[in-house]
Amino acid sequence: MRIFAAAAVLTVLGAATACSTEAEMKAVDPSGAGDPAAAAPSGEAPTPVPDGAVRTQGLVMVLDDGDGPEMCLGGVAESYPPQCGGPALADFAWGDVGFEEASGVRWGQYALTGTFDGTTFTVTDAIPAALYDVMAEPEPDPLEAACDDATTTDTSRATPEDMDATLAAASALPTYATAWLTGNTINVAVTEDAAGAEAELRRTWGGMLCVTTVERTEADLDEVNQDLQAALGDQLLTSGSFTPDSLDAQVVFDDGSIQEWADATYGDGLVTISSALEPTA
Repeated sequence: MRIFAAAAVLTVLGAATACSTEAEMKAVDPSGAGDPAAAAPSGEAPTPVPDGAVRTQGLVMVLDDGDGPEMCLGGVAESYPPQCGGPALADFAWGDVGFEEASGVRWGQYALTGTFDGTTFTVTDAIPAALYDVMAEPEPDPLEAACDDATTTDTSRATPEDMDATLAAASALPTYATAWLTGNTINVAVTEDAAGAEAELRRTWGGMLCVTTVERTEADLDEVNQDLQAALGDQLLTSGSFTPDSLDAQVVFDDGSIQEWADATYGDGLVTISSALEPTA
């Protein structure tokens, strides 16, 4: 069971939805993986290379630990100095602003433009964070409740401890897919028997509760996620699930061919691919 801050509009998939009650709590991440049958590979994943100029989507960290500057498109370890890795940079100059240095490591945030051959990013323009005009990105919409008519059964059993027990009970359900919070409502998605799941959760929770059905369990999505990581290798930067029955994955560069491969391999709409590098035109 993963706990996360709800951050996208939930599309409720599936049939029966059972509802019920009130309280306040944490959200649980639907991370994970898809239909075992859908995990069967449909061919080797493509490795597209841009044929023109590309740019980073906003600021990225550039780090040099002594082996030359790298562009960190994936995760960055929160240490001092930070640690990260990525494609090597050519023709990159730090300039007079925008970097820090400690323990032989230099790093800073830059928006980069250049060309990428699949291994090395050759820089034609580098704007440090101090000079970069960042446009405010819209906040993602919160996940919506899984039902419109949630009710309560016993508000005395809606404490934080009751919430923790209920989320633990939800994750132990054999058909569990995910759980999340919308205001005072606990939402739980299972792959079948929503009424039975609600009856089980009512043993610990008297607050507002919605139980709905989706197609894939958390374990199913985890299986697809692991397969995706193995198939894409170093191309894959991040992957995970933020809404039921779906995975989001970011790669270094996609010209559309990786998305086509993902649709053919796992089924249309299960995996959404985004690209860290985008064409300048």
